Amino acid sequence: MRLTALAAHTPDAVRAALAARGWEAQPAWFAATGLQPLSVVLEGISESEREALVRWSTRAGADLLTGDGWALVAAPASRLAPLARPDRVPDGLERVGDTVARFLATYSEPPRSWSIAGESVPLDAPVLIGVLNVTPDSFSDGGRIIGTEAGVARAERLKADGCRVLDVGGESTRPGSTPVPVSDELARVIPVVEAIVNRGLGPVSVDTRKSEVARAALAAGAAVINDVSGGRFDPALLSVVAGARAGLILMHSRGTPETMDGLATYRHVAGEVAGELSDCAEHALAAGIERDRVVLDPGFGFAKTVEQNFRLLDELASVVGLGYPVAVGPSRKRFLGAATGRPVQDRDRATALACALAWERGARLFRVHDAGLAREALSVASATTTTPRT
Repeated sequence: MRLTALAAHTPDAVRAALAARGWEAQPAWFAATGLQPLSVVLEGISESEREALVRWSTRAGADLLTGDGWALVAAPASRLAPLARPDRVPDGLERVGDTVARFLATYSEPPRSWSIAGESVPLDAPVLIGVLNVTPDSFSDGGRIIGTEAGVARAERLKADGCRVLDVGGESTRPGSTPVPVSDELARVIPVVEAIVNRGLGPVSVDTRKSEVARAALAAGAAVINDVSGGRFDPALLSVVAGARAGLILMHSRGTPETMDGLATYRHVAGEVAGELSDCAEHALAAGIERDRVVLDPGFGFAKTVEQNFRLLDELASVVGLGYPVAVGPSRKRFLGAATGRPVQDRDRATALACALAWERGARLFRVHDAGLAREALSVASATTTTPRT
């Protein structure tokens, strides 16, 4: 069974979820406006579970909308809580209760740390992940950092600007790019990883889709693997990460960089991204990776149109509700340029604002090129949610 959380303060999310399940616009609008603050969609329920949910919702005072194999349950968390208790769950809803219990636990107590190789990263404040591309053709900074010394200099600047983790990438995955041979990627990445680790500038994440590169990077001292394919491109990568007990970032994407722009078709982008990321996470856990080592990334700019990227940002609660730490990487992406009219090199202010909006919606890790601007925006955004009010 799959559960998707819908942002309570955006009726559009509920309307879109209903439209994706065949509701016409007018009924979907009326249904969405009448729902309670916390809304979740249960996928894969049986007919007997649907009938039991109807009986329970009548007694509990919860709103319930159902269809073939799914149910949208809406109620304050306090009314959902009894459903999640093993001693109070109604007959026939044991599977539903277990799913809701896991959701409520993560909804009320989001992950407070992220386990990576050798240490734990606290998530009570924004965590900046600095982009360090040692590629000739990345969309924003390709060709700017060539060689180990240039990589180390960039690492030192990112750390000085507040980055907690450095993300080294040796293969561009911009739309339309083609795969880089493993030997080339290794030659670009490994010397830089070794130098950064030897100078105490880590922890280091390596942005790769390939198990051979992941294995060599972890042996060189990397603590995290950041896979933009969500583990789909080379499934052996998951076993490599599990064996090293490293951190793992699973990003949502579809197809490959060559084909992804043609795969940006969704009925409800946030719900579908959450569902596909949930599948990626389940594969990672099945490969032996511990849950507290997994971070999910909605994949802004990957197989998504401008409008879909903004909808996904607004409805990020759908991904946060899965119960894993959430990382976002909006840095200098096309959708920010579409909104601001700014060229790629002049999108850092928009990036900082997008990060602040993502923090308010539950993201805790932020992959950026300009760490200084993002740090300031996130400092303000986090102060509104962590500083006690008088």
